[in-house]
Amino acid sequence: MAEISAKIVMELRGRTGAGMMDCKKALAAVEGDMEKAIDYLREKGLAAAAKKQSRIAAEGVVGSYVCKECKTGALVEINCETDFVAKTDKFLDLVREIAIQIVKKNPADVDELNAQAYYKDESTTISAMVTAATAEIGEKISIRRFARYEGGIVDSYIHMGGKVGVLVQADGVEETEVVDEVLHDVALQIAAASPVAPEYVRREEVDPKHLEHEKEILIAQARNEGKPEKIIEKMVAGRIVKFYKDVCVLEQAFVKDGEMSVQQMIDQKAKGLNIIRFTRYKMGDGLEKRVNDLAAEVAEQIGSMKK
Repeated sequence: MAEISAKIVMELRGRTGAGMMDCKKALAAVEGDMEKAIDYLREKGLAAAAKKQSRIAAEGVVGSYVCKECKTGALVEINCETDFVAKTDKFLDLVREIAIQIVKKNPADVDELNAQAYYKDESTTISAMVTAATAEIGEKISIRRFARYEGGIVDSYIHMGGKVGVLVQADGVEETEVVDEVLHDVALQIAAASPVAPEYVRREEVDPKHLEHEKEILIAQARNEGKPEKIIEKMVAGRIVKFYKDVCVLEQAFVKDGEMSVQQMIDQKAKGLNIIRFTRYKMGDGLEKRVNDLAAEVAEQIGSMKK
């Protein structure tokens, strides 16, 4: 049997909210496989839902820039080493400039972005800018990921000072102040969603494999609850409706008025507005924060001095 470390138990707890002993038991049952352990806990009814990524584990900011005239917007995550630096004007200015670069120069990926000439000064590259910022600020800075939407109506929403960011694209109606307000509310909805963030715009877009996997989990849950086979199908059908409300933004209860869905809010205020797609970044998702062990560092330094 694979050894179950305290670290992996804590990670599973962070992703599911289940108790420590339940997490340890789940990992032992599936020989340490994290994804299988999540399914195990859900099947036993010990975790309502699982976060796709582990807890936030890096510092930095998610920033955005939207050019209304050119109908283009960008969302970018840039990481640094400490929360203190992430809040400084120099770092935030760098994030904004890189978001503008993405809008103006349309790089294919992070490598191409780093290699591009800076839109304000073609004698330097984005990579050189980041290197210079690293030297000036004194921390490693890196561009992690970005999204860029062009065409239609584009808006963004930055939540909690850059801890979460959303970029949304829509069409179907003429852009007006009211339409902009509605789209901004949709972006806010996606950013604020908790504990499960939406992954799709509408149910027709749900990945069939994702849906089938969810059904398998729900069937196992019902059986573990001792429900008769003849009613399990109906139970699962009802729970799949709840699943759609979790993962499809248009079916969620509107964050500003829980009496209506997001789609109903759109129909009421900007009928015809069609949400095409969105990107949601939660800063640090899937990255592991470095934990300094002072005693170990001192011991290592003393050891190197003796050599």
